[in-house]
Amino acid sequence: MFHGAITAIITPFRGGRLDVPALKKLVEFQIRNGISGIVPCGTTGESATLSFEEHEKVIQVVIDAARGRVPVIAGTGSNNTKEAVVLTRYAKKAGADAALVITPYYNKPTQKGLVAHFKAIADEVDIPVILYNVPGRTGVNMTADTVARLSETKNIVGVKEASGNLSQICDILRATPRTFCVLSGDDALYFPMLALGSKGVISVVSNVAPREMADLYDAFVSGRIATAREIHYRLWPLMQALFIETNPIPVKTAVAMMGMIKEEFRLPLCEMSDVNRKALAKVLSVLKIA
Repeated sequence: MFHGAITAIITPFRGGRLDVPALKKLVEFQIRNGISGIVPCGTTGESATLSFEEHEKVIQVVIDAARGRVPVIAGTGSNNTKEAVVLTRYAKKAGADAALVITPYYNKPTQKGLVAHFKAIADEVDIPVILYNVPGRTGVNMTADTVARLSETKNIVGVKEASGNLSQICDILRATPRTFCVLSGDDALYFPMLALGSKGVISVVSNVAPREMADLYDAFVSGRIATAREIHYRLWPLMQALFIETNPIPVKTAVAMMGMIKEEFRLPLCEMSDVNRKALAKVLSVLKIA
């Protein structure tokens, strides 16, 4: 259902408000450069700092700007199941193609609680749901057994897997149907996970290098594995540099260096240190991105 390089798009701000014109331009830049989908209001989109109204606005702007040319997978997760249902219901009403729903953070549910949480959302809203497992952010890991159990739910269609644990990823791929969409949630594991059988990546890096990330997927699925590997290693310094500080600080800084947005964050996120900014600028310069 979903495949390739899918961009977890940043949320541009200007003067403390959403920069809607810049967001529309970012969507156009992504589509023009061959990206396979867009995720608004994920971690990279600073969803934790958005009001409900802003969250809905970002989803709507991205859907309208995409105009059906690529799927829009709206981030609708919360550590409050009722809140996640409300956001997911809005995403469906707005015309999103799917919802990306993170495991509840801070309250650290059990595996039984995770199953109940995701099933409640899937039962309440008839929209394709992609699970999102990122234990480094949430404090809870969704096991392969739990993912396999949830894959039996009709409209739970995939998982964004960002545990960084290749053994767990193999277990997920073995335990779920081939139609179940396993996506990398880690740019550094995009190429390795394709080799294991994943369908693609929900990417931070593609905010900066969408064409290259799209080309990597196209090369891999057409059997040009050496070319895909070459792109992976060419982008490796960028994959490292964009996580030199907490995401999305480096990626927003990079896109600002490209002249596409104003460099602006919401507290508690803040500007990069001078040392890391120089390191990032050097990588962009070598890759001829900025």
